[in-house]
Amino acid sequence: MLTIRLSRIGKRNNPQFRIVLQEKTQAATSAAREILGFYNPHQQQTAHVKKDRIQYWLSKGAKPSATMHNFFINFGLLTGKKMRVVGSKKKTAKTTPSASAAPALKTTKNETQATKA
Repeated sequence: MLTIRLSRIGKRNNPQFRIVLQEKTQAATSAAREILGFYNPHQQQTAHVKKDRIQYWLSKGAKPSATMHNFFINFGLLTGKKMRVVGSKKKTAKTTPSASAAPALKTTKNETQATKA
C-alpha cells in the first residue's frame, strides 16, 4: 500500500523534510517512488508541494500519514477533521493494596506458647 509521508533530511539539530510517496512497509529513509515536495519547519510557511501530483496519488489510493493528513488540511488539499498524531499513553495497571502487601505471618501453637512462657 502506498503512503505519503515525511522523510527527514538535513543536518543534526536542523531537520528538514521531504514529502515522499513510499510503500508503507518501507523505512522512511529508504528510496522513495516519488518526491512530492519538501517542508522546512524552522522557517514560517516554507513548504513546497506538488499539488497536482498529490491529488493524482490520492485518487489512485495512496493514504497520507496522520501528520501529512493534517498538513494537507492546512494547505487546503483535503477537507475534514484533523487526525490525532500522538497516540495516547497506556495507563499502567495499579495493583490493589491487599495484593501488593506481604501476607501476614501465621503463628503456630508452639510459637505462641513460647512467647507466653
